[in-house]
Amino acid sequence: MSRRSPKILDVARVAGVSAATVSRALSNPDLVAEETRKSVLDAVATTGYRINRTARNLRRQVTGAIVVLVPNLGNPFFSQILSGIEAVGTAGGYSVLIVDTEQAEEKSDLVREYLHNNRADGVLVLDASLPIPQELRGAGSAPAPLIFACEKPLRSEFPSVTVDNELGARLAIRHLFALGHRAVGHVAGPAGNVLTAARRGAAQAEIAALGGPIRKPWFLSGDFGIESGVRAAQALLAMRERPTAMFCASDLMAFGLISELYAHGVRVPEDLSVVGFDDIEFASRSIPALTTIRQPRVEVGAIAAEMLIGRIAGAAHPHGDADRVLPVELIVRKSTAAPPALA
Repeated sequence: MSRRSPKILDVARVAGVSAATVSRALSNPDLVAEETRKSVLDAVATTGYRINRTARNLRRQVTGAIVVLVPNLGNPFFSQILSGIEAVGTAGGYSVLIVDTEQAEEKSDLVREYLHNNRADGVLVLDASLPIPQELRGAGSAPAPLIFACEKPLRSEFPSVTVDNELGARLAIRHLFALGHRAVGHVAGPAGNVLTAARRGAAQAEIAALGGPIRKPWFLSGDFGIESGVRAAQALLAMRERPTAMFCASDLMAFGLISELYAHGVRVPEDLSVVGFDDIEFASRSIPALTTIRQPRVEVGAIAAEMLIGRIAGAAHPHGDADRVLPVELIVRKSTAAPPALA
């Protein structure tokens, strides 16, 4: 004969309080005295009581889930961001659902689909190109529980957690100039992307501020992916006059660039220095190890999840609804050195 599962009345009996007090202690602990809360938690441990989250969520008309909309789940850049989101979400009692927006048939309805169809209590958007329906923007009512992370549209009512992309680009250029480079180029991200504009604009501004030339052929288009780095290398190989250093707007593009250059006898950093952006896990193990701009990716995900859960609960986050811009740092490794003429 199977032993019955402990009920909330069993917890109340062991703790010496009412069932209503047990319910308050578990669902709204701030409303219960600390001594009472401790008694209830001890009784929970003693009885082995488990909260039925599904039933609780049905009573509260919530799903107990948050959705993360990711532009390319195959990109290793997102791994640590998702790790930060998952850790905070799980600790807060939420299931974390991850959706690859590249696989969606109709992107314009993605956010509405999850929030309006009661499939999620809140949404984290890692893709700034996704359209946000007008009815979710808070006109005449509270705005939807939605937070942007990594990327944010230029004009948006929703809070965001991003990094200082302009500073990252400037740090990369300053590092190359400190090594003696003056002929510096750039491989940018996809056209129309907010990160592309920020990193390319800051790189050009810093080159100009340091007295270097800005030559249009040295500023190449990419899409953050490894194959666009390969194409950038092919464009460089076809040039009669090449830069001595390249700043890539992502580590993946830097890997593609370096591998294609090596295949054609151009050595990094002996012939050309390369700086990436992101510091994904492989950056320290590539050959040569990649000099890059490190983003605090776990922290980006964790803070974004905290802000979203606070919005869902109607509670203020310690930083309010203000946008958070986290610092980046230059990580110097083996892919950069003095230009050939100074080596």
